[in-house]
Amino acid sequence: MNQELLHLLDQISREKGIDNAVLVDAVCSAVLSAARKRFGPFENLDARLDTTTGAITLFSPKTVTLEDDIVDDSIEISLEEAQEIDPEAQLGQSIELIHELEDYGRIAAQTAKQVIIQKVREAERDTIYREFIERESELVNGIVARVEREGNLIVDLGKTEALLPRREQSFREAFKRNERIRAYIIEVKKSSSGPQVILSRTHPGFLKRLFEMEVPEIYEGIVEIKEAARDASGRAKIAVFSHDKDVDPVGACVGIKGMRVQSVVQELRGEKIDIIPWVEDEGSLCAMP
Repeated sequence: MNQELLHLLDQISREKGIDNAVLVDAVCSAVLSAARKRFGPFENLDARLDTTTGAITLFSPKTVTLEDDIVDDSIEISLEEAQEIDPEAQLGQSIELIHELEDYGRIAAQTAKQVIIQKVREAERDTIYREFIERESELVNGIVARVEREGNLIVDLGKTEALLPRREQSFREAFKRNERIRAYIIEVKKSSSGPQVILSRTHPGFLKRLFEMEVPEIYEGIVEIKEAARDASGRAKIAVFSHDKDVDPVGACVGIKGMRVQSVVQELRGEKIDIIPWVEDEGSLCAMP
């Protein structure tokens, strides 16, 4: 049974991507919850799981004290009682009073199961949150799971669902259920139901990331997008600068026969894109007229 438990924890850890230490803590929490059904809420209890043998130990840590000095018997034990457990016990020492892990009853077992399930869900949510918070300002690919009445899109990203609000969609776009979609992560936040990933297809960062994908010189840092702007009317503008005098930044972004910029235009559903050189002395050239 103990080895089966270790095998199960290892399987959950691999399949769900959850740290094994989190699962061990979940098991100990479950044992404590089940034990309190029997010992009561005021008993000082703790539990540990041996990750080598799979053995679970339920115990009450107590401090060895003279019998006449005991104030709280939930955390203190007399020297005489302590020496019956450990003949070498001494005053001031901490000793563990071991409890037998026998049948706690059906309700207690169910409580333990519920705690483990809850802990696994919380760990999954934390894992997803940590993954996507690190991907803020990046592009993601997904599938439209559903279209809400107000026009918001719920996008399936595989491990979680994301929200693409109507305000973050271009007027040129109309996505349908099960359609593939690419978007830009603008925010990741925690909520009671799990991590909430907010997407955008109108953010200037979306435009920048698309050019990074199409233009190797940008990805390699030779060409830099100094500024990007997008207008609600369906226009976009980027100002580019080359760190190599032999590389034309505008030409690199346009590509041979305009192939690179056309790939971006196609993703943006025909949005017109102006590519202009960045001039340091003149400052920003991306303000829309």
